[in-house]
Amino acid sequence: MNSPISTFVHGRDPISQAGVISQLRMRPEVRVVDEAAQATVAIVVADAVDEDTIRLLRTMRRDGSPRLVLVATSVDDAAVVTAAEAGVGGLLRRSDASPDMLVRTITRVASGEGEIPPDLLGRLLEQVGRLQRQVLAPRGLTFSGLTPRETAVLKMVADGHDTSDIAVQLCYSERTVKNVLHDVTTRLQLRNRSHAVAYAVREGLI
Repeated sequence: MNSPISTFVHGRDPISQAGVISQLRMRPEVRVVDEAAQATVAIVVADAVDEDTIRLLRTMRRDGSPRLVLVATSVDDAAVVTAAEAGVGGLLRRSDASPDMLVRTITRVASGEGEIPPDLLGRLLEQVGRLQRQVLAPRGLTFSGLTPRETAVLKMVADGHDTSDIAVQLCYSERTVKNVLHDVTTRLQLRNRSHAVAYAVREGLI
């Protein structure tokens, strides 16, 4: 049997928090912990995906780095995008948050997968497609935020090639390679080429 997933629960009101905790304490798949920093998954229970909720999610993600699940009364298209931007991996409506569904979501999020209400998935994909067509593609960007040329250069840096090697193999000038790396590090606010490679690997861009 796998070890229970350490889970922290924060409710915007104490009744909601106590309700979710009581449901999870009965489940052997989950171990409820007292601090977000101790948790693999943190659940936030809120009425709406408002500024205070988003601020809390970002703080929890930054401080303890647990994977995040949001249980909210009201969830719409905009809430899905806003929550994802704040680092949420699982999103549930309160009306759907049965013990079984909570455990399923915790398990999926802990393993790096995602969970959102099925009726919102199609509309989210439409928004992603529209963003790619109308905003990113006209600027030569992919959804990763990198151009194909930037991706190729970063892959070669990650493989240990220096600037001259990259220039020869990709048929660019050395100045072009340096400019590509400068553009990436500036746009993504990274310190240097090593930081750029680490970021790209961590985010699954290369």
